Amino acid sequence: MLSSFTFLAVGCANLPDASAPQAIGTVARAPASTSVEAPAPGREPDLLTRDFVKASTDPANRHLAARQYLTKDMSARWDDAASATIVDKIDLITESRNANSAVYTIRANRVGQLEPGGLYQAQEGQFEAKFSWVKVDGEWRIDNLPNGVIMDRPQFLNSYQRKSLYFLDPSAQTVVPDPRWISASQDQMVTQLIGLLIDGPKPSLGGAVRNELGSGVSVLGPITKADGRASQVGVGLGGVKVDFQGLGRMNPQSRELLASQVIWTLANADISGPYVLLADGQPLDERYPNGWSIADVSSFNPLATAGASVGLHALRDGALVRVGDAGAAPVPGYFGASDNLRSIALSQDGSLAAAVAETRRPAPEPQTALVVGTYDGNVATALEARSITRPTWALDGATVWSVVNDSTVVRVVRESGTGKLATMNVESGAITALGGPITDLRLSRDGVRAALIVDGKVYVATVMRTPDGGYSLTSPRAIAHGLGGRAVALDWGTADTVVVVRDGSDVPVVQLAVDGSRMDPLPSRNLTSPVTAVDATSTTEYVADARAVFQLNNNDPAGDRYWREVPGLTGSRATPVVPG
Repeated sequence: MLSSFTFLAVGCANLPDASAPQAIGTVARAPASTSVEAPAPGREPDLLTRDFVKASTDPANRHLAARQYLTKDMSARWDDAASATIVDKIDLITESRNANSAVYTIRANRVGQLEPGGLYQAQEGQFEAKFSWVKVDGEWRIDNLPNGVIMDRPQFLNSYQRKSLYFLDPSAQTVVPDPRWISASQDQMVTQLIGLLIDGPKPSLGGAVRNELGSGVSVLGPITKADGRASQVGVGLGGVKVDFQGLGRMNPQSRELLASQVIWTLANADISGPYVLLADGQPLDERYPNGWSIADVSSFNPLATAGASVGLHALRDGALVRVGDAGAAPVPGYFGASDNLRSIALSQDGSLAAAVAETRRPAPEPQTALVVGTYDGNVATALEARSITRPTWALDGATVWSVVNDSTVVRVVRESGTGKLATMNVESGAITALGGPITDLRLSRDGVRAALIVDGKVYVATVMRTPDGGYSLTSPRAIAHGLGGRAVALDWGTADTVVVVRDGSDVPVVQLAVDGSRMDPLPSRNLTSPVTAVDATSTTEYVADARAVFQLNNNDPAGDRYWREVPGLTGSRATPVVPG
């Protein structure tokens, strides 16, 4: 007998094999409640199996809610911390059944794994687990099951929240998100987040970011409201007071960096200020004895829209044009006067541009050239090759990356005084090992991650500085299992989301979480296939479809959110270009 049970769907996600978020370190936690709902009396074992999976999304007290479904002997043997597998489209198969025993097999799609510390790893494949039930005092209980926890994806999304920890990019110019999935009551959220910050970034980011809360930093006493009261620290409840110890002789600049990590982590988790930060009982910074606000660390804002003053541009008829409500006009100099540009990227401040231009030479001569120069057209050629992907600028505003001949990642550094270009290879063996051509590469605006399309699949890799001063791309992770079509183009939306254009789909544009935990369709209203290009800011996505250039405003109400044609490009076939 094959019966299917499907829980309430929430979004379109790919989700986790490990235990619930942990690693609070030196931060004390309030005792969790031991009150859980008991299994419904008289319920059949197939229905109880469904209830058990649902109860497994509550990690409190070593999954006490789920343990109510086990015999005492099985509860003593069950290692709930062995894994936390997240599955989708569960089917329940009856293997055997009589008056006092029953065996069922769960078959499902494996979509992810939750590792200690709330780390999500996207996965794919089939999952199967067998459950044996027996009658105990007239009620069905599990007397044999595999170690680890199984969670249905929609129930996981209902029970856990994705929150980002924030660390610092190597140059300490901005903060970098490290998404975690947390199951905690709101009054324990602050404690969880601060504890995870102290524990540090996930392994794949470890060598790519800075953490001012590392190296012996801990929390002194309980975390309280800003006024010192201990109850219900959380959303909109009077701010937060945290007393750190172990800061030693940390200089004022490092203290400000520490504050930026803490404040942006809490603020983006909807935990309001003021943020009273202390060091051994004294203000972390004497300028803020009554607490910090997000305005005090605004220069590190991870949601800031880079290049907003530069404005929208487009590549039209092989030339760069600046777009205004009244229309589009060529920019001055080389880039605006050209008619052979295939792709182009503007630096975050708009002062520099890098473009791929056709050489118009017959094969087998190089077909494209990467040119880099000032916005108004003082350019030089960095290299020529058979193919070059759309350029992407690094955080320093002087370095541009691209992929040559589908496989070699290069970075071109422009000297500010002379305009001289130096081209260096990026160590990308981990990307090459994925197989297939690299057809798009976009650096995140914080410079710590790269999103890539490799053989039509979407990956995110970490940008790592090497001991010799070079760079490498490491730890590539697929984040778009079940994309439903080949990826055509991508760009970073926010620091923890990637916008992807896919071919052959009624929903051509999707937004992916950087950890692969969610894949959310963007509206398709007004778009005409094929959609061929995307460029994005933290507030707006721009795409080029078969007819024109369209924009999607993320601040529009959900019911009124659809693609609108860009006024200055009405009726034009063009490719949108935004800084960064």
